[in-house]
Amino acid sequence: MGRGRRHRGRSHRNQSEDSRETAPKPLKPDAPFDSTIQNRTWSNLDFEEYYKEQRIVRAEEWDSFIEILRKPLPAAFRVNSNGQFCDEILSMLENDFVKSLQAEAVESGEVEAIKPLPWYPKSLAWHSNFSRKEIRKNQTLERFHEFLKLETEVGNMTRQEAVSMVPPLFLDVHPDHFILDMCAAPGSKTFQLLEIIHESAEAGSLPNGMVVANDVDYKRSNLLIHQTKRTCTTNLIVTNNEGQHFPNCNSKRALSIDQLLFDRVLCDVPCSGDGTLRKAPDIWRRWNSGSGNGLHSLQVVIAMRGLSLLKVGGRMVYSTCSMNPIEDEAVVAEILRRCGSSVELVDVSDKLPELIRRPGLKKWKVHDRGGWYRSYKDVPKVQRDGVLRSMFPSGKSDKDSTAGGGSSSGEIASDESAEEVCDLPLERCVRIVPHDQNTGGFFIAVLHKVSSLPDFQEKRRYTRGRNSSENKEEIVVEEEAASDNGLKLEKESTIKEGTVELGKEVPPPVKGKWKGLDPVVFLRDETVINRIKSFYGINDESFPLNGHLVTRNSDTSTKGNVKRIYYVSRSVKDVLELNLAAGEKIKVASVGLKMFEKQSARECAAGSCSFRITSEGLPVILPYMTKQLLYATMVDFKSLLQYKSIKFNDFVHPQFGQKAAEVAEGYCVVVLVDGTQKDGSEAVKVSSSTVAIGCWKGKASLTVMVTTVDCDQLIQKLAC
Repeated sequence: MGRGRRHRGRSHRNQSEDSRETAPKPLKPDAPFDSTIQNRTWSNLDFEEYYKEQRIVRAEEWDSFIEILRKPLPAAFRVNSNGQFCDEILSMLENDFVKSLQAEAVESGEVEAIKPLPWYPKSLAWHSNFSRKEIRKNQTLERFHEFLKLETEVGNMTRQEAVSMVPPLFLDVHPDHFILDMCAAPGSKTFQLLEIIHESAEAGSLPNGMVVANDVDYKRSNLLIHQTKRTCTTNLIVTNNEGQHFPNCNSKRALSIDQLLFDRVLCDVPCSGDGTLRKAPDIWRRWNSGSGNGLHSLQVVIAMRGLSLLKVGGRMVYSTCSMNPIEDEAVVAEILRRCGSSVELVDVSDKLPELIRRPGLKKWKVHDRGGWYRSYKDVPKVQRDGVLRSMFPSGKSDKDSTAGGGSSSGEIASDESAEEVCDLPLERCVRIVPHDQNTGGFFIAVLHKVSSLPDFQEKRRYTRGRNSSENKEEIVVEEEAASDNGLKLEKESTIKEGTVELGKEVPPPVKGKWKGLDPVVFLRDETVINRIKSFYGINDESFPLNGHLVTRNSDTSTKGNVKRIYYVSRSVKDVLELNLAAGEKIKVASVGLKMFEKQSARECAAGSCSFRITSEGLPVILPYMTKQLLYATMVDFKSLLQYKSIKFNDFVHPQFGQKAAEVAEGYCVVVLVDGTQKDGSEAVKVSSSTVAIGCWKGKASLTVMVTTVDCDQLIQKLAC
């Protein structure tokens, strides 16, 4: 790719852990604020003037609104519904921490220390009345802090801003859905979507659906991969494409699917992020109205791309953590104008009834260096590179207005027009304001695709910069036939000195490789596959390995031997095959679940399998194993966790030691049996919820192959 200037989402991300970063120099989301920042009384007169003029809250609420924006954001977290110890964790929260933290809450002037979010299903999401800094620094809260850290590290919890949890809930996800998360990093919403499809899938089976989690920034994609690794899912592809140019993927070859379209799209776009002021107070210093203006066109293009990739009958959620109507209602209004009757705005007022929300705005104004504008016809021609007609409630141009052309001077037109009111049903949008329920700010719109999008060809101009007065780079975007069938021209990008031209084909990458990314390769080595199946007693009918195992160049030694093998679900397998047939248009950064890892030759006895099962892969494959299984009582299981390595003769129950000595050398799984068995000598039926650990059976001992953190977490849970 060329090094010309581009309008990339990466340049305009907010610093929310659930959204994107804002240039310049965003705060790291998990970095503690120093006391000078945290204790300062934040103020920005431009911010206050702007939002008073936009009337996002009533005049009598203004003081409450500003006051809470200057307070630190309370911590929030979500319990993984598919976690092995979900019920135990909820019990600890309800019966232990709710009571033990109460004294600290009273001292801080709060009624409750922690409580479940009333609108989140099954009490899986919790709100704390302490900020993240208070939880880290307060010694009284130390045990609670360590609890949160440990459960987050092992994947039982996710720390996530409360309002950020809302968009996935409005998507109405089913286990067989193909879902696209267009701007996914750092991955908390992706994690949430994966939880939903797994939770609603049939017990003991993998979901038929899958999630494609995309982010343009390679470094943030790595953060996304790390975050979602804790889900232990085979139903995920992480991609590294620009959201606004996410490619059509289709093929005329006889494949399981011939075109990649999605049942659900989450379009949580790059935004100015002023809804995260409580978590990232440095935004106070940097805020200006031009930030939202500069992102408006990119947000429209990303959203339109999402709708073009959505199946007819599908649902897309558009969301931002900005309170700015130029990034919120104005974008939604422009989408509806472009799509006509093919897309409708869904009324979700009856969903999540305990969530306090406000309707979307029907009228707003646009502010730029020239001042305030009520209508596009009032915008001087010299300002129209930065102020677009789509930013206004009516979306009308000069030619559409009865009042004639705009002013050619730098002043607002003297015959000031009446304030515009949008005639679209924007009241169906969802606004969450911070002082209603002690949260951050957020905006959500739910869109339903009724029919194929109309063909359109329009020319848009917009400027790139931190505010619209920085008219340094002009980008011309030509949109061509946003066709749903994907068989026409595709929205790929060709870079020419700061110009993005849509509607031109990009040749497939040489040898199917993207620079910096290894291609995904299906494992075809029957010797390796058959050895794994035979050693672990896996029936290909119940848990097929052939065609579901993939690897990459980086997972192969210099001698060509595979080191790591990943397992992909049927849905992911179908998408990978389609992508390969289409010339690898989608840049795959990560795929599937690491299931097998090769041990060194000196560790493997003759006749054993050189591939061990990974800790993250074990919960998925365990129900389908019929060999290399040992069944331990609580006392022997805890001994293994505590001492890490035990000789066969040293186990409390000799029968277990004898069984361990008889199993084939190499990797094996020790399953915890209930208290009805005295010695663990009998096999039990296992499932994905069974407590089990991977071990290495040597000549005279069993050695645990689990991290110290996981061992400690298991010991704590088994002690409850």
